[in-house]
Amino acid sequence: MTDTEKLARVCASAAADKKAEDIVLLDMRGVSDFTDFFLICSANSEPQLKAIASSIREKAREECEERPISADGFPVSQWIVTDFGGLICHLFLDSKRAFYDLEGLWSDAKKIRLED
Repeated sequence: MTDTEKLARVCASAAADKKAEDIVLLDMRGVSDFTDFFLICSANSEPQLKAIASSIREKAREECEERPISADGFPVSQWIVTDFGGLICHLFLDSKRAFYDLEGLWSDAKKIRLED
């Protein structure tokens, strides 16, 4: 497992800790030249979206000594993107996730199984 894949799994676990739904990890290697992984998940409310984003940043720092290169979006926008370089985390409210359909857009990417 690469360091980036470990980071992706740590971030997925952090999202699960805050009750994120429908967590998907896409292996973008060979499909994209700008990142190795996408982590995509949903929240039920703006406060939960904020809590998930915060948990991801905290666990990445604590467990992998990684900090995001950038973050964009706010809970009110219903989509928060946190960019770690080799991993990009996309956190959505359900309606925005369906609208942007990243899983459909990047359907050539392999889904990585995450432990429940």
